[in-house]
Amino acid sequence: MTSPEQHRGPRPSRVEVTGTGTASASPDVVRVALGIRCDSEGVAAALTAAAATVRKVSAAARAHGLADRDIASTSASVQPRWNNDGSAVAGYTAYHQLTLLVRSLPALNDLVDAVADAAGNHLVIDGITLDLADRAPLATQAREAAFENARAKATQYAALAGGRLGRVLALVEGDGEGFSPMPAAMDSRVMMKASGGGLPVEAGEHSVGASVRVAWELVSDQPAE
Repeated sequence: MTSPEQHRGPRPSRVEVTGTGTASASPDVVRVALGIRCDSEGVAAALTAAAATVRKVSAAARAHGLADRDIASTSASVQPRWNNDGSAVAGYTAYHQLTLLVRSLPALNDLVDAVADAAGNHLVIDGITLDLADRAPLATQAREAAFENARAKATQYAALAGGRLGRVLALVEGDGEGFSPMPAAMDSRVMMKASGGGLPVEAGEHSVGASVRVAWELVSDQPAE
């Protein structure tokens, strides 16, 4: 009695390699995390001051071209402030964080100036992140580059073995051992202007990486003995 494996015949010769690829593009959006910090003697007064400042900042952002969808509150809190020796509450601090999505890098400097004017000394800049509005095209390019890299290596190995590539037998994203896509890397610098105020940005590039493991049938060009 024959087994299913015998019915299928011998396993074809194969060449199996891992290919890697990257794709890069300049960031096209900036995410600005702003904090509004207001101190007062009471909780209600601190919250009221923070809310008023947030409204001013949001209005300034809209006046500089940001749409409603590009202005988002991400956190809000109120905490007691203690005196120097920590023995009594000296007042309260309300903190509200906003994230602004700036879709034009040249507009960033004027926007930050306007927001700073609106918030005054209540403004805290928690961070600025350069990003891509849509990473999908870059990821597609990285996967294509990874596959071409794998095919080039497999073609060389097949030729060294005296054969050529046949059909694809298997394809797995990553190296088959828990590979995860390369995180986006930011090559950019954020710096204050020498004259003070504003945050001009050198955009640099974002890179996305991919890896794929591919097995091809190894077809021999030598006549069978």
